[in-house]
Amino acid sequence: MKKVSKLLTLVFVSLVAVALALVALYESGVLESGALADSKQTEFVATTAMELTTLVAAFLGLRLFKFPKIHADLITRKEPAMLMWGMLRLLVLEVPMVVNTYLYYMFMNPTFGYLAIILLLCLPFVMPTVGRCIDETTEEV
Repeated sequence: MKKVSKLLTLVFVSLVAVALALVALYESGVLESGALADSKQTEFVATTAMELTTLVAAFLGLRLFKFPKIHADLITRKEPAMLMWGMLRLLVLEVPMVVNTYLYYMFMNPTFGYLAIILLLCLPFVMPTVGRCIDETTEEV
């Protein structure tokens, strides 16, 4: 389980680092922000899509392991299931977070920043520590 935890932690940290790198690049002026600020129709569609995506991602990311079939798979197959479902959970939460961060700087719309922060606040609840991986692959009494 230690190997699975390390791999999941690598993905966890890597995607957070990508979001932080975007922030650093845009804030330092290396990349130009506000490139799509004049495109209001595109902004509306992107805002609507990312609001829905963020809501679904937050729910799925936090509740994924509680679904009966997934929980049963985690109990029976342990490490392979934890790797597969844990990776899915991290991607469900962190990919929209990175996209929201990027869109924030493209449109300079604070809504995307808030959506990214919502997903960032979900991350401590799914951090793939060894103890959490073991707890999530054992039967609850």
